[in-house]
Amino acid sequence: MERKQLTRISRRLSWLLRHGARETGLAMDAAGWVAVEEVLRFLALEPAALRQVVEQDEKSCLQWVGDRLRACQGHSTAGTPVTAGALEQSWQPYEGPGPLWHGTSLAALPQIARDGLRPMERTHVHLAAATESKVGKRAQVDVLLRVDLSRLYAHGLRVFASPNGVLLVRCVPAEAITGIASVSAAARERHHALLPMFGLVAEQ
Repeated sequence: MERKQLTRISRRLSWLLRHGARETGLAMDAAGWVAVEEVLRFLALEPAALRQVVEQDEKSCLQWVGDRLRACQGHSTAGTPVTAGALEQSWQPYEGPGPLWHGTSLAALPQIARDGLRPMERTHVHLAAATESKVGKRAQVDVLLRVDLSRLYAHGLRVFASPNGVLLVRCVPAEAITGIASVSAAARERHHALLPMFGLVAEQ
C-alpha cells in the first residue's frame, strides 16, 4: 500500500475508533473495543490491509487482540460510548517515577492556570514520562508543564499507562503543576512572565 493511501486510511480509522462510533453506528463497548469484521466492512478493507495500517502506526495507537480492535486512548466522550472507568480497568496503573509532563500552547496557559488540565471532550488528560517522549504529548508545543505525582495522589487521582505507553489521568489540578519548560522561541522569550501565572519563580 502506498504511503499516501496508508495515511488516509490510518486517519479515517483513528477518527472512527476515537470519535465516530455513534455517528456511524459502529458497535463499541465501554473500553473502546469494536469487532474487526465491522471495521473491515466500514472501511471496505481486506484484513491484510488493515493489519498493515495497524502495524505501521508510528505511535502504536491501535490495539488489535483476537477479533477485536480499538484505539489505545484519546476517545471522545461525545462520539463514543467509552467511559473513563472502563478504560482504566483495561490499562495498567502507572508506578514509575515523576515528574510527568504535558505539552500545550501559550494560548491555553491562562485557562490552565485557573482551572488546571481538563480532558474537555476526551476521557483523560495525556501525560508523558519524559520531556523527550514521543508519546503522550503533541509534537509541536510551546511549553511543557511539569506535573507532580505526589500532588495528584493527594487529590485522589490515579495515573494509568495505556498499551502504547501514554500516561493518562482524569484531570490535573493547577496546584499539581510545579514547573514550566519553555520549548518554542516565543515561549522562551516570555518564560519569566509565564511563571507567576502558576505561582512559580525562576529556578536558580
